[in-house]
Amino acid sequence: MSFTKGKTNKDKANRATVENVLDPRTMKFLKALTSRGVISDFNGCLSTGKEANVYHAFAGDSKLHSDDTDEPHDDNNIDEEALKEKLETQINPEETRLQKDKKEYAVKIFKTSILVFKDRERYVDGEFRFRNSRSQHNPRKMIKIWAEKEFRNLRRIYQSNVIPVPKPIEVKNNVLIMEFLNRGDGFASPRLRDYPYKDREEVIHYYHIAIAYMRLMYQVCRLVHADLSEYNILIHNNLMYIIDVSQSVEPEHPMSLDFLRMDIKNINMYFDRMGIDIFPERVIFQFIISETLDKFTGNYNDYNDLRDYVAKTLPIKKTAQDEAEDEIFRSLYLVRNLEGLEERDFDRYTDGKFDLLKSLIAHDNEKNFSAAEQFEIQDDDEEIVLSDNNDEEDTSADSDESDSDDEGYESEEKVLKGKKHEDKDEKKQRKQDAKDAKREKRKTKVKKHIKKKLVKKTKSKK
Repeated sequence: MSFTKGKTNKDKANRATVENVLDPRTMKFLKALTSRGVISDFNGCLSTGKEANVYHAFAGDSKLHSDDTDEPHDDNNIDEEALKEKLETQINPEETRLQKDKKEYAVKIFKTSILVFKDRERYVDGEFRFRNSRSQHNPRKMIKIWAEKEFRNLRRIYQSNVIPVPKPIEVKNNVLIMEFLNRGDGFASPRLRDYPYKDREEVIHYYHIAIAYMRLMYQVCRLVHADLSEYNILIHNNLMYIIDVSQSVEPEHPMSLDFLRMDIKNINMYFDRMGIDIFPERVIFQFIISETLDKFTGNYNDYNDLRDYVAKTLPIKKTAQDEAEDEIFRSLYLVRNLEGLEERDFDRYTDGKFDLLKSLIAHDNEKNFSAAEQFEIQDDDEEIVLSDNNDEEDTSADSDESDSDDEGYESEEKVLKGKKHEDKDEKKQRKQDAKDAKREKRKTKVKKHIKKKLVKKTKSKK
């Protein structure tokens, strides 16, 4: 009797997918969710994207399966063909009328085979919540972390009760279930890009709301969306809903400030195309990261109060100088604290080419925005350092003293070592010396045929 492990049969059919997401492994997860009563009927694909497909489903009766949620289920006897047909069929109007009392869910299934979005690691690396995650280079394991990340981000925003988002229901491997936002006729609510605005005032209203949402996500939810645009915002019942938060990171992430700056740029570019007046990107950035706002008497957790504050206080971007300031702001090197500086940057910091955001903002406000004095940051625990590409003025007396102390160190010339920095004549001499050394070595070298005879004699003696 053999106790050796049998050979595993691998077949391409085990990884074959339908619509880039529905492979046999995903079918098992869907069957498990159906048997537990989390979902019931699937009604076709709602949308496709670079990272996932979204399907429509009705809520199941999970109370009937609440006692055995932790027990293992037999997922081997699955009628995959029937499940595929169920997923590909369209909504039957008669069944819809019978199930009108059931809740509607959106089932987001992340792609595991053809991955268009391959830059997920930089959104996970540096996240304290996923510090123990390993095998991030494995696509399937990375997708599992990605789905869990979106579920946790959705749940955090939903529980904060300050920003409208779809209610997260459950996540299982690469399958995420959440609330379905529809417009009442069976179709999904429109994205901000496809929304038919009534007038110019409504465009301005949603622009101010978007800025207020970014501040609430940063200050209350402690998240930066990192991919905020007109494609990831829905208009449902005249409210803006934030979606697609799988790439959202915490403010402590090394690149969170760069992601925030990118979100501000995307929102500004969209509403600028809509033909309304927008705010300078640097001013919006100050508004988001400032813990307190001067002359603000409303509720910091209410987006309506923040919207009114934005409309009345922030200066409009009008001149070419404002555009130049935004270009400079986009090229700034954002570092959270001095520990984030490299060794080569400390000399630049002492020379005045680095500055704290507090003094930089104060200088810009005095120079360009007389109505923006309230944006000085009061947070002493977290200092943000900016590096500008432009040359600054001469340093203060304190920095001069520090430079004089290190004058002896800086005056020493660094000797570059290595073949790359070698002088031409030295290189020629080195090669000639190497040739001479090899020539001398060949004089005492044992000939090959003699060496073979000696090796054979030693072998025969043994």
